Amino acid sequence: MKFCDECGSMMKSGEGEDHWVCDSCGNEIGRDDSDDEWTTQSQVESEIVDVSDAEDKGLPTTTAQCPECDNDQAYWYMQQIRAADESETRFFVCTECEHKWREDDH
Repeated sequence: MKFCDECGSMMKSGEGEDHWVCDSCGNEIGRDDSDDEWTTQSQVESEIVDVSDAEDKGLPTTTAQCPECDNDQAYWYMQQIRAADESETRFFVCTECEHKWREDDH
């Protein structure tokens, strides 16, 4: 990324990519080899990891009775779903059947 010395706006590569051009004031300057190290993108190989069957959802667990299967363990998290001056709603997800339910503070 290069900024214009004249107006401070961000400059873009000109045609042929051998110079920088400012869209705001039209200032043009030549590019040197050190500019390429900041503007080129490298290819990074990524591996897709399937975690759909993973037991740990990254959420804390607690003792809570599932209304569907009567399991006594559930993951839980809090989420603000009402006005900011209202309390958060606690959601539970059963560790066995993945049934989801919520508990509101009244």
